[in-house]
Amino acid sequence: MKKKLIGPFKQILSLTDLPLKGSLTDSALNIITESGILVEGETITAIGNFAQLRDQQSSDVEILQLAGHWICTPGYVDCHTHIAFGGNRANDFALRNAGASYLDIAEAGGGIWSTVRHTRQATEDELVDAIINRVQALLAQGITTIEVKSGYGLSVAEELKMLRAIKTAQQHVAVDLIPTCLAAHMKPKDYNGDAASYLQEIATQLFPILRTEKLSNRIDAFVEQSAFSAAEIKPYFETARSMGFDITVHADQFSTSGSAVAVEYQAVSADHLEASTEQEIALLAASDTVAVALPGASLGLGCGYTPARRLLDKGASLAIATDWNPGSAPMGQLMTQAAVLAAAEKLTNAEVFAALTFRAAKALNLTDRGRLAVGELADFSLYRTDNYQNIPYLQGSLQPEQVWKKGKQIFTKGA
Repeated sequence: MKKKLIGPFKQILSLTDLPLKGSLTDSALNIITESGILVEGETITAIGNFAQLRDQQSSDVEILQLAGHWICTPGYVDCHTHIAFGGNRANDFALRNAGASYLDIAEAGGGIWSTVRHTRQATEDELVDAIINRVQALLAQGITTIEVKSGYGLSVAEELKMLRAIKTAQQHVAVDLIPTCLAAHMKPKDYNGDAASYLQEIATQLFPILRTEKLSNRIDAFVEQSAFSAAEIKPYFETARSMGFDITVHADQFSTSGSAVAVEYQAVSADHLEASTEQEIALLAASDTVAVALPGASLGLGCGYTPARRLLDKGASLAIATDWNPGSAPMGQLMTQAAVLAAAEKLTNAEVFAALTFRAAKALNLTDRGRLAVGELADFSLYRTDNYQNIPYLQGSLQPEQVWKKGKQIFTKGA
């Protein structure tokens, strides 16, 4: 495997020596100046002064020398998306802003069930193409790992179609796609039975196929008054846990109870949390469950944000993700959302970058990415600027010029 030395960088934002939990000060950031990154295969083998590293290399090492000012950050991890879907819900947004309620929108043919209908109508190939197109949009932002949920099929056959589409899309993109089964998004309107029966059918019929076809190692559920109660979802999670699946929860979006379930079942993450109170914040802070903020949903719905500042100050681990979906969070712009949340919740740059990288990776149970250090995956983004602070300051308008994944350059701006 040929070695590559990339640099020099004005700054490398390594994010090493930062804890997985709790608040962070910018003074704790390890900024490596006038530096380079040595890559062999998929991993980083050295980071240090570029000139010194260059002088130490043999003639067969490829030197990729950059001109001008460059900043290097770890590849971002978008740990919560719904980018496998069909259709469009622009009318929902217009109706909501005109004062329509959730029930009004549903009666007008909108809401989640609208996306379920359109996703069921889409072929598997059409879903594959849609996923690939959205992945490319996220890649251009420096995102090198993307979680992708099912949840718009809501039957064994249709959920399988979605998850197989995600698996096929992975064969056509360089970023890592982490599939999550969200068959417990809501009880389908066309299901002849109660919520418990639906969940049992999914658990007994779908879960084994997920294992056989290696379609997903993650089970998600929407614990909410409009979806599944805590009591209804617990047997479902019991089955998932007994089969060795990782658990994650759509929790506390409009009402509380979901985060308590997440902590009880040792979920890798509890996502949304806009309705969380001090009780839920304390529970999450005392656990190893990552709290995932989804500011795009707050912007799309016009509601309050995840209490990110209080979560961090209590000692929780905070990640930030796009929640890219056709209904509540259609923006799909990770740094823009993170910068908006930072301004609203007074998050430091260190807390923002941690939430987009190694803490987001922890929400996916991944420990080999999110920092720039020897032995970590060579996932990183290169920005043409002289100060890493410009990235959140410009609120998403400053995008990377290059994105590298597992030691290979997979994106060039304008190419």
